[in-house]
Amino acid sequence: MNNEIWPSLPLEEWKDTYETLHMWTQIVGKIRLVKTPLINHWWNSVLYVTPRGLTTSAIPTDTRVFGIDFDFIDHKLLIHVSDGITKSIPLAPRSVADFYADLMSVLKSIGIDVTIHARPDEVPNPIPFAEDHVHSSYVPEQANRFWRILVQVDKSFERFRSKFIGKCSPVHFFWGSFDLAVTRFSGRRAPERPGADAITREGYSHECISHGWWPGSGTILGPAFYSYTAPAPEGFEFQRVKPESATYKKDTSGFLLMYDDVRTARSPEHDILEFLQSTYEAGANLAGWNRAELERS
Repeated sequence: MNNEIWPSLPLEEWKDTYETLHMWTQIVGKIRLVKTPLINHWWNSVLYVTPRGLTTSAIPTDTRVFGIDFDFIDHKLLIHVSDGITKSIPLAPRSVADFYADLMSVLKSIGIDVTIHARPDEVPNPIPFAEDHVHSSYVPEQANRFWRILVQVDKSFERFRSKFIGKCSPVHFFWGSFDLAVTRFSGRRAPERPGADAITREGYSHECISHGWWPGSGTILGPAFYSYTAPAPEGFEFQRVKPESATYKKDTSGFLLMYDDVRTARSPEHDILEFLQSTYEAGANLAGWNRAELERS
């Protein structure tokens, strides 16, 4: 295993593995979603970074609990149950349809009954999981590099999160948008979004400033850190933020800092924290957040 702390992850190089892994994490995330009660802004559905990959954490089922872990070192999907049962599925080149069928079969064999909305969310042209033979790539080294970046980003995000005493999300991984994120809240409700679907309505019910990292997609041609304020205050796009390489991107309504600019910096963590803090201040000051009550002195 390559032990480079901030490895490169060119989008075009790992695009096929990325798209397959995106579908696999959606299947696992949807299992957690349907088995747990709704928590603020869908926080009950997310995954978390671990020393080996990503996890659902404990999920209730009948009188037991179980968890599903992606292990990006040994490249296995592990299912642990509180009665001592452990099952595993290899993470290897295979279609989404095969992965979905295998995981559901394993869960059924150990008495875990679950039915999910078996179609991906937040992607163009979604293919039902049971019919998806398009996405079938998995390069272990690429998946491992992705996870190793998450480990470093998670540490920086946790440090940033510790300075806020208002309502704040955990640092968690959203399988729909495939990003690691942490979100701060002002404590005030946000205006209703006309025509918003249930996911958006719940996700943006309150004023927030969100920060995250994701591998890129669409017009973002590489991995990047992002920050947006919702609702965006007037003049937000004209604020100066740090480091100098950070820019405002109109089609995302937020600031971006490309990962490659960070990984090659003298101190990547310094640049990440500078970006998080300066973009938070830009949004919070313009939106009139009560920072004295929300921040640790």
